[in-house]
This record gives sequence, C-alpha cells and structure tokens, in this order.
Amino acid sequence: MTEYTPTHVGTVTKYVVVESYEVTPTDLAIRGYEISKGAMIKETCFGLVVNGKEEEVDRIVTELRKMDPDHIFVKDRGFPPGDSRRCRANLGGARPGYHGMEYEMTVIPYVSHGLEELQKRDAATVPAPKDPLEKPALDVVTLKKLIKAQES
Repeated sequence: MTEYTPTHVGTVTKYVVVESYEVTPTDLAIRGYEISKGAMIKETCFGLVVNGKEEEVDRIVTELRKMDPDHIFVKDRGFPPGDSRRCRANLGGARPGYHGMEYEMTVIPYVSHGLEELQKRDAATVPAPKDPLEKPALDVVTLKKLIKAQES
C-alpha cells in the first residue's frame, strides 16, 4: 500500500449541488471564481467542489446559495479534489460515492419543491404538526367496530 501524504492540511471540502432551472454549475463556478480568495473551486456535472480554509469555504458557500437558495444544496466531502485515494483518474471508473450522489440528484427536486411550497404558506394559518409521540386514546365507538369486525 502506498503511503499517503496529505497535501491540503487544515482545509475543508464541500460539494455545492445545484438543481435549478435558472442556475447552472457553470454559473456557480463563475460566481465562485469571482468571490474566491484562494479557495480551490472545481466545476462538476452537479455543481462545484470547493476546498479551502473553513471560513473561506463557508463564505463562498453562503454567497453561492444566495443565487437560488431553494435549489442549491451543500454537502461535506471528506477528501479534497484530486485526492489520490478517491480521484477516479487514479482509481479508474466512477469515483466511490458518485452513484450515491447520482441517486440524491433524483430526490433533490422534491426537496426544492417542498422548500418553495413552505415559502408560499403563512406560518400563522398552518397548523402545527401532531406530536408523533402522543398516542390518542381509542374511542368506544371505534373499539366496538373493531370487535364486531373480528366476530364476523
């Protein structure tokens, strides 16, 4: 096994995933390059991979999400771009985790739709959700129906 020597010590890496009709990964990349102060930005088919000091990455991500907040999502990544342990150029084939990301991209439109719908609602008119831990008592009428159904 080849010994690994970290090249980006003290940095974090995040995916910025876009699912939007108005913003493309290229739009994100251009904006990321404009506002970056030394972070590494790599455009992908689903968005960006951003690597750098934690404060810088958080600042960039916050700024990018302003472009379309209901359609841009952020996910931590354990490895920087080009890391020999995960780079498909070294491993061949799809990068480990790619197929999981591919599946997540099929679910994200539903999350985006839910976020959009929430913004259309007035918090004062939407009832609070029922407490899932609260067990409602079984009323007598329902109990009698269940017993009668069992007897038949």
